[in-house]
Amino acid sequence: MNKLITSLKNFNELVMFQHSVFSLPFIFIAMIVSADGWFGWYLLFMGALAAVTARNFAMGLNRYADRDVDAKNPRTASRPSVDGRISANAILAFTLVNAMGFIAVAYFINDLAFYLCLPILFVLGSYSYFKRFSSFAHIILGVSLGLAPIAGSVAVEGSIPLWTLFLSLGVLFWVAGFDLLYSLQDIDFDKGVGLHSIPSKFGAKNTFRIAQFFHLLTIIFWYLFVQEAGLDLFAYAAVVFSALMLSYEHYLVNKDFTKIDRAFFTINGYLGIIFIILIIFEKAL
Repeated sequence: MNKLITSLKNFNELVMFQHSVFSLPFIFIAMIVSADGWFGWYLLFMGALAAVTARNFAMGLNRYADRDVDAKNPRTASRPSVDGRISANAILAFTLVNAMGFIAVAYFINDLAFYLCLPILFVLGSYSYFKRFSSFAHIILGVSLGLAPIAGSVAVEGSIPLWTLFLSLGVLFWVAGFDLLYSLQDIDFDKGVGLHSIPSKFGAKNTFRIAQFFHLLTIIFWYLFVQEAGLDLFAYAAVVFSALMLSYEHYLVNKDFTKIDRAFFTINGYLGIIFIILIIFEKAL
C-alpha cells in the first residue's frame, strides 16, 4: 500500500495535477454558457475526464520528451522523470493510456468530439517538441489550453459558436502571456543549451512587453466573448477582475523575479476560479 501511495504521489508530481485549475474552469464556463445554465451530471463527469486525460497526456509526453533537457537544468533536475523515481517506459505507458482514455471519452460525448480528438492530441503533443526549433512554443501552449472552451461547447452543443472562439482566444493569450513570464526563470539556461524561447531570443525587457500585449489581447477577447454570448453584469465583472489580476501579476514579476512562482500559480489559479464563479452567478441570477 505504501508503495502504491508513493507511486501515485510521484505521478501527481510528474504531471502537477493541481495545475488543471488553469484549463478546467474554462471548459466548464463554455459548457455553462452553451447550456444556458446547468448542463447535467453526465457532461460534468465527461468534461472533467476529458480535460484531465488530455492534460495528463500532454504533461506526460512533455516530461518524457524533456528528460535530457530537464536533467541539465537545476530547476527541473529533481523531477520524477529525471531522478529515477519514474522510468521512461512508465511515463510513456502513462501518456499512451491517457491518450486512449481521451479518445474513449470523446467517443462517448458526441460525433464531433470524436472527430476532433486526434487533431487535439496532435496539438497538445506538439508543444513538447516546439521549443527545440521555434520560439512560438509559448503560443502552442496557449493554443493547447485554448482548446478547452471549444471542447466544452462541442460537448454541449455539438458546434463551435463565435463566442467560444473569443473565449478560446482569450485563454490562448492568457496562457501564452503567463508562460512568457514563467520562462524568464530559464532565460540563461535556454541560451546555454540552445532551446528556443521568446525570453532567450528577445531578452527580459522585450518579453515583459510582449506578455503585456498578450494579456491586453486576453482582456479584449474576453470582453468580446461576453458581448457575443449576450452576458451581463457578472460576466463583465469577471473581465474587469481578470484585468486587475493580470496587472498585479505583471507588477509582481516586474518588481522581483523571485515572485514568478507566486504570480504564475496563485494569481492565475484564482483568476480562473473567480471567473467561473462569476459566470455561475450570471446564469443563476
